[in-house]
Order: sequence, then structure tokens, then C-alpha cells
Amino acid sequence: MTGQLRTVGDDGPAPCALCGGEAAGPCARCRSPVCGDCCVLTEGTAKLWAICLRCERRGGRSLSRSWSLVGAWLLVPLLGLAVVVAVIELVLRR
Repeated sequence: MTGQLRTVGDDGPAPCALCGGEAAGPCARCRSPVCGDCCVLTEGTAKLWAICLRCERRGGRSLSRSWSLVGAWLLVPLLGLAVVVAVIELVLRR
């Protein structure tokens, strides 16, 4: 034992998924690490997010489609529960 900290494996910064340079953070859509040169900022949202160039070519800079999907995941179960409650109410009234 040397009494010093030792690194195990590669403790360096993650490489960019597109160019291999030092990544600044993950893409907001695919979560792959990207550098500042290989990403664009989102448009039309309150908070800025970085999207890799690959995702930007596929779907643009907006995250509205993703937020719509989140809204659907919340609304569909609520509408299903409302239908169940309405059916139970109709059955119990007779």
C-alpha cells in the first residue's frame, strides 16, 4: 500500500459520441454524451437543453413532441379512471 488514492479504470471525462472529443454533458433526447460543438440548444422551452446533431436531424430542436408524450402518459390513465367511475356510477344508480 502506498497510502495514495489510486484510480481504477478510466476516470477521465466521457468522450463525445459524435466526434470523440471531451463531452460537456448528455443529449436531452438520446442521453449520449456530446461536446459543445456537436450539439444545438432547444427552442421554445423555458429551460435550454442540449440536443446532439444526430437527434436534431431526426426531429428538430423542439422538445414539444416529448412533452406531448409525457402528457399522454398522464391523461390516458386519468381518462380511463373517469370512464370506470362513470360506469360504476351508472350501475349503482339503477
